[in-house]
Amino acid sequence: MTAEIQFIDQYAPEYALIRHAAQVLEKGGVIIYPTDTIYGMAVDMRRKAAIERLFKIKQMDRQKLLSFICNDLQTVSQWAFIPNAAYRVMRRVLPGPYTFILPASKEVPKTILDKRQTVGIRIPDSAVALNLVNELGSPLLSTSVPMGPDGFHTDLLQITAEFSEKVDLILNAGDLIDTPSTIVDFTTDPPTIIREGAGDIAPLL
Repeated sequence: MTAEIQFIDQYAPEYALIRHAAQVLEKGGVIIYPTDTIYGMAVDMRRKAAIERLFKIKQMDRQKLLSFICNDLQTVSQWAFIPNAAYRVMRRVLPGPYTFILPASKEVPKTILDKRQTVGIRIPDSAVALNLVNELGSPLLSTSVPMGPDGFHTDLLQITAEFSEKVDLILNAGDLIDTPSTIVDFTTDPPTIIREGAGDIAPLL
């Protein structure tokens, strides 16, 4: 099956397209969608078969971190424990191009955690991503579109060529920046910068 491709305005996405993408996710589909940094690949975290499919497409070790795409800090608190220091920082910089590694709550499905006890949390400054979460009524389980063992795709033509037979829907917002989110680990004291990306690290420390 070849993926459906829909062009979407990343700043003012049409509700009909958001609803359609949410329906694809609700049925266990895999989508590629724009964020405030690079394109992501996502599933509905409540669909076990979709999670397994995502791992298969990504060909990734289950110890690798997947991100929860949330729409606000209240939602984050359902899935992760937010230390006070992390909360102060997150309140300042989110929505934005950051991924926060936090201790997982008991609500996180074992299928996602495997042997880890942490989750990656994002609240991106992306109308598409935030509207998708609102419409779905649940966080997206998301990862970068893979290229090789540790890389990620940024060219939508390449993404379409490589993944149009593996995913169900591609939301095409045109070219995005080619820099992923900054990752900060708040399970350590002091916090550890795992990856410097699109987000300024100064507000994190």
